[in-house]
Amino acid sequence: MTGFALVIAFVIAIVIMIVAISKFRLHPFLSIMAVSLLFAIVAGIPLTDIPGVIGTGFSNTFKSIGIVIIFGALIGTLLEKSGAALKMADSVVKLVGKRNPELAMLIMGWIVSIPVFCDSGFVILNPIRKALVRRTGKSSVACTIALSLGLYISHCFIPPTPGPIAAANTLFEQGLNQDTNLLFVIILGLVCSILPLIASYVFAKYIGRRVKDREEAGEDSGEEVVRSYEELVASYGKLPSGLVSFAPIIVPILLMGLSSALQMAGTPIPVITFLGTPIIAIAVGVLLAIIPLAQQNMMKDFYEFTNDTLKVTGPILFITAAGGVLGNVIASSQMVNFIKENSAVLSSLGLLFPFLLSAILKTAQGSSTVALTTTAGIVAPMLTALGFNTPILAALTVIAIGAGAMTVSHANDSYFWVVTNFGNMRVEDGYKTQTLGTLVVGIASIINVYLIYLFL
Repeated sequence: MTGFALVIAFVIAIVIMIVAISKFRLHPFLSIMAVSLLFAIVAGIPLTDIPGVIGTGFSNTFKSIGIVIIFGALIGTLLEKSGAALKMADSVVKLVGKRNPELAMLIMGWIVSIPVFCDSGFVILNPIRKALVRRTGKSSVACTIALSLGLYISHCFIPPTPGPIAAANTLFEQGLNQDTNLLFVIILGLVCSILPLIASYVFAKYIGRRVKDREEAGEDSGEEVVRSYEELVASYGKLPSGLVSFAPIIVPILLMGLSSALQMAGTPIPVITFLGTPIIAIAVGVLLAIIPLAQQNMMKDFYEFTNDTLKVTGPILFITAAGGVLGNVIASSQMVNFIKENSAVLSSLGLLFPFLLSAILKTAQGSSTVALTTTAGIVAPMLTALGFNTPILAALTVIAIGAGAMTVSHANDSYFWVVTNFGNMRVEDGYKTQTLGTLVVGIASIINVYLIYLFL
């Protein structure tokens, strides 16, 4: 199957998957895998190639974020059990006030995701989010979505995240035949974050009043649900220091940020590149997270904490990997080629053209980075014809592509499953929050891009 019929088949496949999960309570892993297989057959991928396509999509997801999720979750467990997460929550509350945990998570996420992938950033910051919710009594869903969208905005807009860098290199070098001006991209990425950050905060507050996570809905039970914040603090006797508490999170971020900065400057240092690799950086975080555990004389429970973490992360990893399978099946079909071949129809729309093309690719195959790089490759030869043939306009085109690359995050995006599972939400609530939120932020982003364009 090819052409527009394939696009229709994709839409039907997504609807079937959502209904199977939400109405018939089929496990997301089985639902996504089944839909991926059926869509691969309908799309005309040779039967002998389908097992390889499925295996590659599954293994690539594990390779990219599998260990990061396990180590990140282990950091969260150790910080939570030692009381370090509560100490961090106290520090954040003192900084922004007890009434604004959503704002704290939004800004924290936006800053962290400048050098760090949003998937890794969410896993790293999730312990602070959980402790902050307990500390303030505010909506868990509101804080989850504020953190998620804050991470997402800088992930798609601001170098040294790989997506914006790759898109900028393609547009400048292939479209303008000149060296890439990352400074323009960074400045415009910062300025164009203003409206989407505001929209994220408003949406997070709005949706937090309407959607509850599993614990808030009473689906989870246990001692933690009924214990107050004060009782939790008292149970630790004395909380770890702020420096020891924040180190497992701050140090990995600094290592990844320093590595990215040196790479961007063209002066990489091998040992920093090694330490700045997400897997190694977060492994360093695990080692640092053991310190407060040892200070609390809880090392005897380390094995049990690790085992419990692996039990929790197992379902998350497999569902996330299934999303990677769906994305790879779509990428292996003719749908992306069909979109490329018909891009001329959209080219008269100005900056809306790269935005819409990127949004279509993002929604179709799941990866924001792939949407950024693929759209840039399509747009680069048309850059002069579109009238974006100056460095500043080329940089603004990168941001327009980034805005589309946010729109929207759903079941074929590994980030959707990271946010939904670590945020303790049902799948249907993930669509109400993460998917709808990325639509709101994507629209706010392109509006911000056009506002800047009026002054250029």
